[in-house]
Amino acid sequence: LNDTESGDYINQIYGGAAAFLFGRRTYEIFARSWGAMPDLMKHPIGVALNSRPKYVASTSLTNPKWAGTTVLTGDVAAAVRNLKTHQDGELLVPGSGVLVRWLLANDLVDQLNLITFPVVVGQGTRLFPDSGPDIALGLVDSRTTSAGITIQNYRPAGRAEYATSTPTRR
Repeated sequence: LNDTESGDYINQIYGGAAAFLFGRRTYEIFARSWGAMPDLMKHPIGVALNSRPKYVASTSLTNPKWAGTTVLTGDVAAAVRNLKTHQDGELLVPGSGVLVRWLLANDLVDQLNLITFPVVVGQGTRLFPDSGPDIALGLVDSRTTSAGITIQNYRPAGRAEYATSTPTRR
């Protein structure tokens, strides 16, 4: 379920990133594939991943093998804030659902780039948590590809506020 438009968009997002931030599990998957398989390393995504800094939020990863990797330990929120302040350009988080939920809860997300494929999957891990603070999202851009894949870009807009209503009497 891919098309040229969504593929081009994904290549553009990875190509525009100045650095990458991963959770440990996603990092290990990417390191074994994009960081190790010659065909993937030549792909535009692989070129971006292998030529730019990679940061991993982890308490268990101690000796990363993928070149250009730094493990963030200790106060990860402070480390991410420091990266955002001192890193020129976009700091992209590819996947890493646990990390994304943590970043959202800690107000460390500037923009969400969501790609929705026209498939209903009846199982798996949710991107957004079952509980936690409600976060309003402001739409930056939205489009649908010829294959029905939607691409939405949102910026967090603070805590969500809801309208209240009172029943009217007739």
